[in-house]
Amino acid sequence: MIVSQILSAKSEGTETEAVFTVRPDMTIADAAELLSARRIGAVIVSEDGTHPLGILSERDIVRELGREGATVLARQVKDLMTSKLKSCTPDMSALDVLEKMSEGRFRHMPVMIGEEMVGLVSIGDVVKARLSQLSMEKDALEGMIMGH
Repeated sequence: MIVSQILSAKSEGTETEAVFTVRPDMTIADAAELLSARRIGAVIVSEDGTHPLGILSERDIVRELGREGATVLARQVKDLMTSKLKSCTPDMSALDVLEKMSEGRFRHMPVMIGEEMVGLVSIGDVVKARLSQLSMEKDALEGMIMGH
């Protein structure tokens, strides 16, 4: 399975699968409120919604809360975001994406065509797609063995 198929499957879901973005000058408190309200683990930091400058995850916020305390909530997103983004392309395989995520120890990856972001995949999206693929392969093998 490839990333474009994962994005297609996400868009068929009942929930909106939009990529949520925040501006770099937004406060951490506002970003945390968005993460909570949308029940998501990360937001892309972007001025225009399509050209990512970084990513901010709930882990980034919690780590800084532990170090600095509640004063971190008044800081700007650009102060905490990860600016060295690891991304993938729509034609990458799910296994390659899982490998990149595992090696880098992160859970969200923007999907890029050139300099433009066309989606976002989470480790949960990729694992779900891989499990679905393994299930189909299992069913096909069982069918072959049983003579169906």
